[in-house]
Amino acid sequence: MSESYDFLFKFLVIGSAGSGKSCLLHQFIESKFKDESSHTIGVEFGSKIVNVGGKSVKLQIWDTAGQERFRSVTRSYYRGAAGALLVYDITNRETFNSLANWLSDARTLASPNIVILLVGNKRDLDGEREVTFLEASRFAQENELMFLETSAKTGENVEESFLKCSKTILAKIETGELDPERIGSGIQYGDTTTRRLHRESNRRQPDCICRM
Repeated sequence: MSESYDFLFKFLVIGSAGSGKSCLLHQFIESKFKDESSHTIGVEFGSKIVNVGGKSVKLQIWDTAGQERFRSVTRSYYRGAAGALLVYDITNRETFNSLANWLSDARTLASPNIVILLVGNKRDLDGEREVTFLEASRFAQENELMFLETSAKTGENVEESFLKCSKTILAKIETGELDPERIGSGIQYGDTTTRRLHRESNRRQPDCICRM
């Protein structure tokens, strides 16, 4: 039986090694915590169909290795990503300090309109926190990012992170800021009906503007 969905979005999960990226992906796809998690070598992949604002969206998610020695390999996967979760570990200051480098890579190598959500992972270890919520909020605001704290262990805000990012992408498609038919947008139509309706909507838009 073939999968049916309205859109397909290419997602990245990026950030330093040990920030819990693979555990976040596993929690999102399988709804359970990955107890024994070794560092990702190169890239791991997962996909899931979610409901976003009444639309069925398939997320193709690439979980990239956080270690420097894999950086040249993982960079090739950035091309044409529509969304990204930029992950750090709230109990590890070093993972937070390296965010600017990851952000620079994403904005340079992926889609120019990539939607990025900052994720402070390991919320369940609040007692060992090294990065305050306020500090991370400020970083997100300064860099025009959305922000959530999550726990891959308890599942807190994990699904919300992917959905929040997806909702923003969908909103940008509806306003015409993102075009699924543009090569490298990281977005594809999954259904011919969706494509047809979107084209018709775009054709009608100029008339609406003229009447205002």
